[in-house]
Order: sequence, then structure tokens, then C-alpha cells
Amino acid sequence: MSAVVQEDAWRLTPMQASHLQAVMTIELRAYPFPWTEGIFKDCLRSGYSAWVMTDAGGRIHGYAVMTMAVGEAHVLNLCIDPAMQRRGLGRMLLSHLMTLARAAHCTAVLLEVRKSNKAALNLYRSMRFEPVGIRKAYYPAHGGREDACVLCHNIV
Repeated sequence: MSAVVQEDAWRLTPMQASHLQAVMTIELRAYPFPWTEGIFKDCLRSGYSAWVMTDAGGRIHGYAVMTMAVGEAHVLNLCIDPAMQRRGLGRMLLSHLMTLARAAHCTAVLLEVRKSNKAALNLYRSMRFEPVGIRKAYYPAHGGREDACVLCHNIV
């Protein structure tokens, strides 16, 4: 079991184009069907809420992208470097996104997650995300497509 890290050892910074090389390194390590650098560039160009999580030395270990519109937030991508997972970093990053959504007067935070991603499902459920639907064949998968669970956290 990995050690839990201290929250004060981490910094959340708005994602910049200069972060994309490190973000892509993690993205390629973490996912069998990763986003492209172009997708991240489009998110930055569109003004989405995009963040990187760095350690005291400035190394990026996680990132997230979220949209906010018409009272709803939608987490598009939340990723922690596989070598740093299970230490509380995903929880810290998701908490940050939820704080931003609350500050923007959003009433709900939505996201999709692969049905097979048990670790992520456990994290989201522990943070009071509730299932609200299934998107059939949403994600590419080896040998076909995989369903996504749609989860929602209502901000009160």
C-alpha cells in the first residue's frame, strides 16, 4: 500500500501549453486510449478549467479538465500518474474541481467513467457521486467499445 501524501506538499496550477509535454507523458502511461495533445490544446484554447498538480519540485503528477456552463460542471479528464495513484492525489484534485464548481454557482458536477475502472468508481462514490445513467459503447476498448457510467454529485 502506498503512503498517503501531505496536502501541503502539492500545488494546483492552471494548466498552460508549457505543461502539455508532461501531461501527455502521464496520459500515455495511464490510458490505453489516451487523449491527443490536440484535444488538450483545444481545451486550453476554449478556456476550460484545466489544472495540473505539481510536487514541491514542480514535477507534474496529475491533471484535470472540467467545463462549467449553465449551472453544471462536467469533469472531462482527471488523471494521476499511475506511479502516484492510491495516495489521495485524485481525491485532492477532484475536491479542487468541486470547490471551483461551487464557487461558479454550479448545482451539479457530472462525469463519465469506464465501467471497468473500479478504482475511479470507488473514489467517485466515496465523494458522494451517484450513478445517473449509462452511455452505451462510449469508450474505445480492446476488441470493441466499453460502456461509461454517468455519475453526478449534486452541490448543495
